[in-house]
Amino acid sequence: MTLIQPRRPELRTALPGPKAAEIMRRDREKLSTSYMRPFPFVPDHGEGVWLTDVDGNTMLDFMAGIAVSTTGYNHPHVVEAISAQARRFMHVCLTDYPQEVTTDLAERLVSHVARPGENWRVFFGNSGAEAVEAAVKLARNHTGRSHVISTIGSFHGRTYGAITLTGSKTKYKRGFGPLLPNVSHVPYPNPFRPAFGATPETVSDAVLSYVEDVLFQTVIPADEVAAFIVEPMQGEGGYIVPPADFLRKLRALCDRHGIMLIFDEVQAGMGRSGKFLSYQHFEGVQPDIITMAKGLASGMPISAMLAREEVMTWGVGSHGSTFGGNPVAAAAAMATLDLLDGTVKHEGCGESLMENARLVGEYCMDEFRALQRNYPFIGDVRGRGLFIGVEFVDASGRPDAKIRDAASAAMFERGLLNLDCGESSIRLSPPLILTREEAGVGMEIVADALASL
Repeated sequence: MTLIQPRRPELRTALPGPKAAEIMRRDREKLSTSYMRPFPFVPDHGEGVWLTDVDGNTMLDFMAGIAVSTTGYNHPHVVEAISAQARRFMHVCLTDYPQEVTTDLAERLVSHVARPGENWRVFFGNSGAEAVEAAVKLARNHTGRSHVISTIGSFHGRTYGAITLTGSKTKYKRGFGPLLPNVSHVPYPNPFRPAFGATPETVSDAVLSYVEDVLFQTVIPADEVAAFIVEPMQGEGGYIVPPADFLRKLRALCDRHGIMLIFDEVQAGMGRSGKFLSYQHFEGVQPDIITMAKGLASGMPISAMLAREEVMTWGVGSHGSTFGGNPVAAAAAMATLDLLDGTVKHEGCGESLMENARLVGEYCMDEFRALQRNYPFIGDVRGRGLFIGVEFVDASGRPDAKIRDAASAAMFERGLLNLDCGESSIRLSPPLILTREEAGVGMEIVADALASL
């Protein structure tokens, strides 16, 4: 058997190079001051899991545009699907006219979530924030209630409703009030940093007891709560996997009080965890509403809000979107699903990209845990599939953003694109076509970067 010889980053010039520096100068003069620029990198083209900048520097991508580029860059199956649909037509408003490709996509998404005897319906938007807005509107409309509960550390988007629900950083809300009324936040059950003085084994019960015994008794009548929205595996808050019993017990709490349970799968879904949706790692749980976006169409803008048929009771014309469910984006989503479920194979990635994510993710986590034994500033390694969080800590175990930032910069300087999350974590969210050999190159860069600290 001949092993695949993986490519390696090729840094031809100090970053940023002259072309990138000039584009960044123009960028600073003309684009919104709200845009973040964590590293001096200006992409020019991509191939697979590699991105090359305007000066010819090639980087290994371990961030995938914040978990968006599911099938990497310029995947021929996705490119052909986009081209074929663009040659037919690029836009006819789905709010007014049905289209075969979006109907096909809706049926396919439903097939991934519906249990025997269930029927689900789909509303298409353009972004994760739009899917979240639609989910909250639907929950309020269906229940006739107004209050929504979210979690601390969550990220649900940047539109008004979505930033109100978001609980990760105050900078997303500063100066934008008043926000959506009737929203409360409760701790997310983080086994590494349990709330309320609990243990990893008891933190689920501690959080849910707070909801029942404190929030519902002193702040919000339970019968006025329309929905509880939660990321089954929390993204920006630190790539956190909750205890195995949390979602099941949360489902029971919602059932007791007639509350809609919304799972935000925008970041952890679409095969990234090794299953199509991250909640499917937890037995015996089914939500009422699901939001999807990011990696659904390999970089094309589309989102989906799925709801059980008996929940999607809003009337004709009560919600819509001019561009939501765009046929070109829907075609890209169909092609992405082909690769995720193995209908179309990607060379070097086994039976499907979901299976590849599981196997390569296990390898990366094993490598990080080996590094953790040598570097006490790695406090925790967690995740599922290629949804991996690595938390950096100081000598007393407190979050240490400085060492995280130094590690992140050292990785970038050696040719690895990465992204932070939480107080002091780095997230690994590479394209799901990442091979074991390419992952090995990335982990060599990580090891060298950590040694340099």
